[in-house]
Amino acid sequence: MPTNIMNNPTGFLAKAGVQPYQESAGEEYMNPAQEAHFRKILEAWRAELRNNVDGTVSHMKDEAANYPDPVDRAAQEEEFSLELRTRDRERKLIKKIEKTLQLIEDGEFGFCDSCGIEIGIKRLEARPTADLCIECKTLAEIKERQMAG
Repeated sequence: MPTNIMNNPTGFLAKAGVQPYQESAGEEYMNPAQEAHFRKILEAWRAELRNNVDGTVSHMKDEAANYPDPVDRAAQEEEFSLELRTRDRERKLIKKIEKTLQLIEDGEFGFCDSCGIEIGIKRLEARPTADLCIECKTLAEIKERQMAG
């Protein structure tokens, strides 16, 4: 399992048997073939994340021990805490994937939430849950940095 599946689904795509989408000349944006391509990516990604959650539960049950040594016990608690935080982020990502799958079903996938233009196939393959085009995402990040600084 790739450790960075949350941040880089494209490395996972080859493992899931999904090849980059090859656009045809004059092809309509977000046609049924493109929607099916992204649905396959998102469903495979969601399945992988769910497997991680299932693996965590069984791992924690199998590995849970009441160590008499406080250092060993603290190390195990820290490991479990880190694993649970990771799974919580993955749980949130699964919700975002499900929201994106619903956008596909509603025929609204692939368009910027801010300006309405096409997000683009390459960007969506790099970040299938993207809801902003590059320009709007860049602007949002600039505003975010200004607010933080």
